[in-house]
Amino acid sequence: MPSPSNHADNSAAASTVIQVAVPVPLARAFDYDCASAPEIGARVKIPFGNRQLVGVCLGVAQQPDPQVKRKAVQQVIDPEAVFTPALWRLLHWASDYYQHPLGEVLHHALPVLLRQGEAANYQTTQGFRVTAQGASCELNELRRAPQQQRLLAALRKGVLLRRDISAQEFSAAALKALQDKQLIEVFTYQPVGDGEWAFAIGAEPLQLNPEQALAVAAIGAARKPQTYLLEGVTGSGKTEVYLQAMADVLRRGKQVLVMVPEIGLTPQTLRRFQQRFQVPIVMLHSALTDRERLDAWLDAKNGNAAIVIGTRSAVFTPFAKLGMIIVDEEHDNSLKQQDGFRYHARDLAVVRGQQEQVPVILGTATPALETLNNALQQRYVHLQLTQRAGQAKPARQTVLDIKNMPLKAGLSVTLIDRMRTELERGQQVLVFLNRRGYAPSLLCHECGWLAQCRRCDAYYTVHQRQHMLQCHHCGDQQRLPLQCHDCGSTQLVGRGVGTEQLEQTLAELFPDYPVLRIDRDSTRRKGSLQKHLTDATENKFPILVGTQMIAKGHHFPHVTLVALLDIDGALYSADFRAAERLGQLITQVAGRAGRGSQQGTVVLQTHHPEHDLLQDLVHNGYSAFARSLLQERKLTQLPPFGQLALFLAEAHDAQQALQALQMIAAQIPQHADLVVLGPMPAVMERRAGRYRYQLLLQCQQRGLRQQVLQHVLPKLEALAELRKVRWSLDVDPQDFS
Repeated sequence: MPSPSNHADNSAAASTVIQVAVPVPLARAFDYDCASAPEIGARVKIPFGNRQLVGVCLGVAQQPDPQVKRKAVQQVIDPEAVFTPALWRLLHWASDYYQHPLGEVLHHALPVLLRQGEAANYQTTQGFRVTAQGASCELNELRRAPQQQRLLAALRKGVLLRRDISAQEFSAAALKALQDKQLIEVFTYQPVGDGEWAFAIGAEPLQLNPEQALAVAAIGAARKPQTYLLEGVTGSGKTEVYLQAMADVLRRGKQVLVMVPEIGLTPQTLRRFQQRFQVPIVMLHSALTDRERLDAWLDAKNGNAAIVIGTRSAVFTPFAKLGMIIVDEEHDNSLKQQDGFRYHARDLAVVRGQQEQVPVILGTATPALETLNNALQQRYVHLQLTQRAGQAKPARQTVLDIKNMPLKAGLSVTLIDRMRTELERGQQVLVFLNRRGYAPSLLCHECGWLAQCRRCDAYYTVHQRQHMLQCHHCGDQQRLPLQCHDCGSTQLVGRGVGTEQLEQTLAELFPDYPVLRIDRDSTRRKGSLQKHLTDATENKFPILVGTQMIAKGHHFPHVTLVALLDIDGALYSADFRAAERLGQLITQVAGRAGRGSQQGTVVLQTHHPEHDLLQDLVHNGYSAFARSLLQERKLTQLPPFGQLALFLAEAHDAQQALQALQMIAAQIPQHADLVVLGPMPAVMERRAGRYRYQLLLQCQQRGLRQQVLQHVLPKLEALAELRKVRWSLDVDPQDFS
């Protein structure tokens, strides 16, 4: 890494020496000369080697090295800190806990435009409002154009900015059509950061059942802010508990952060909250433009936003008056950042709640074992919803032994008959297969050749409609071959079943019932996921096929039969978290059944119906299943009873990656309570052309792990051999693939 200083600045004698956190993978700050000291937390533009970077001022250097030739700060960008004091504390805590350089942590917490050095100010933007003609127009006149009708209805409630149009997924065509009809007009909107908004209720709250009422009362009556695990079976009305718990916070003029695991959940969450509260709501996720993200970030920081709904990075949003944090689907692995700064947003939300003295609600039907253990140890308040809301009844679960059964695209005859019965009754059926594409691999029927990715230890997935082979690990693509690469045969067949093949087969089996497939391939176009979910909810498609995208928090009131086709892979996985994730996935998918007035049925197809995990889950439910897993974890001292840290090294040369980890292992001190496993190949040894090796640290005490890492990491910066590989550290790792 080049030094930031080669030549002394002429005005150094009259300058103040400041420390700057620079967004580079080095765990130290750098000294720079500055005409006067900026505020701590303000951004500065600096030369670093042959680059210009945006760093953050950490304060005046107490003991600058007189022997070092320093460069001068080129520009002080901010007159004051861009981080609130509370967020500043959180980011320092995160840097220490995850052992990640502070400069990169601060950089990650800023919107992209602020990382690039733009001013932390609003810019004028386009706003849309109804004209006099639009205000007097009968909405029924637009019944043939439902998108225009919905957009005009929304604009009658108030001005919508360009980002609101995008967030609520109104179509550009509908917007232009209303402008052409002179029902709405565009104007230049200048945001004002006064932080003033009034609390008002839109739709009336729903009637709570006794369990929901008890949960809301417990949160509202707490003497001091706490963390709550809201464990509620699927369909138990957790969102209504969130809404009613939030109402008192908003009424007091405080702000609420609501975190969801994926972008797909934000539009439905936004709609539900907009219907209940007439307050400013903004969204923060990766589908927004850089300007939209910055404006939403500023709205939260200035107090203009009452509610912020976002994915994992929203945990770093500054707030003027934060009053509550809600993490929905807290168990979801999407809340863990898997590259770069590897933080867990749920855990940071809990820490932030403790630091800022605000309540944190972790909601899920299938709590992560770490969260459940914290609740059982009374570190969190455990609130349980055991009954489905309204008249909905728990779904019946059936394990279907498919050994020796003929299968058609993974469907047994018994399941096909059950599906036909439900469809003929006018009900909806959901078929779950967590494998997109047409087939997981391409096989030569004559010689057995398999189409293997050129860059990974994985097989290409067949995508029949695009006539492509694609690696789902590195993204490599090639045209579907006409002949075997080994023997030249044209007898090439797909092996295994993906959602694309399943959709095709179901359309052939049930020609009178339209099939809707929801997976990453079918929802690539902007707005397509929301349209598919709306169509599914309104029962426009009697048969739904999908991956885990449809398992998370979606409400399909007409689904009475849910079938899971292939669950055997996780039963014998080497990953110690596989059983937990299988239990969560089965429970979440099963929860889509019977959410309306009709009782639902869940069918689990398996070749191993006698497996202890399945039997425990089906007969005792996730709550008992998770407690059994906790006992197993305790015996093996695995999380949450043990603390892990994972070093990963990648290189084009396998030997270089292996040697890098051996050198890291040599720096780790021996300790009776510390176990070092490896170096060993990753589950997928070669990915995207790089060989991957792992080194795992395991100990009982979190404090010991932190001490060891603080001892080891500074030594690693001096090892030249590590600069030949790409290596990283993951504290509390979730993924070992």
